Amino acid sequence: MSANSRMTTAVHVLTWMAFDRRGTDKEIATSQRIATSVNTNPVVIRRCLGELRAAGLVEAVRGRSGGWVLTRDAAEITLLDVYRATGAEPIFGMHAASPDAECYVGHGIVAALGEVYDEASRAMCEVLGSTSIRDVLRRSLADFPELWEGQGFGVVATG
Repeated sequence: MSANSRMTTAVHVLTWMAFDRRGTDKEIATSQRIATSVNTNPVVIRRCLGELRAAGLVEAVRGRSGGWVLTRDAAEITLLDVYRATGAEPIFGMHAASPDAECYVGHGIVAALGEVYDEASRAMCEVLGSTSIRDVLRRSLADFPELWEGQGFGVVATG
């Protein structure tokens, strides 16, 4: 059983885009350039970007220098936004088939676990909601403080 990596890929994509917006040249992100960082196929990145666009987190720039850009500052995009954009799947699933209602444990296990899982989900959403893409970028660059200082990462140009 493996974890769903769609959210991790989406966070990586957005964090890379925030990093790529540094400096004065502000290149436009392409699926090929992002795929190199994620170490995956550009098709995977394009699917991810489609989900992020549908959620209003990125937009496509058309033309010769086309690619993708963040729609708002990286500090304003939370991991909860990304979680919702990638399907917001439950943390835990219940049994595929209903437990035996004649069994003492089987009778109440779904209700008992449901309460615990709901509480865990609320706590997870609280943490995700208080963590931004900019926070992830800062943590990602912890070993490279010279890259972080004074860069204004993930700021969307206005005007």
